[in-house]
Parts: sequence; C-alpha cells; structure tokens
Amino acid sequence: MTAVLCPICKRPAEPKFRPFCSKRCADVDLARWFTGAYAIPGAPVEEEEDVPPAQED
Repeated sequence: MTAVLCPICKRPAEPKFRPFCSKRCADVDLARWFTGAYAIPGAPVEEEEDVPPAQED
C-alpha cells in the first residue's frame, strides 16, 4: 500500500487530518477554495450591460 502524501506540502498524511499532514495544510487548502484559487474551468460567460430597459408608452 502506498503512503498518501499531503497535497499541499507533500509530507506523509496524518490520519487525523487526512489527506493533509496537519491542520495548517488543511487550512491552507480551505483558504485557496475561499479565495477562488481553485476553480473548475468552464465556458466564458458574457457580462450583461447595466442598461435600463426601454420604457414603453
């Protein structure tokens, strides 16, 4: 069986923090999710202009 390595620092994972080696590395990973460093690529989304709709009389 191969050892699981921490995806942040590559040290062996600790069972308590698996797949990470420590709380610090788990927190680093969580911060990356919160800041948008991890993202799933997708098709570009076109921005809509903030133009008020035309009024009908």
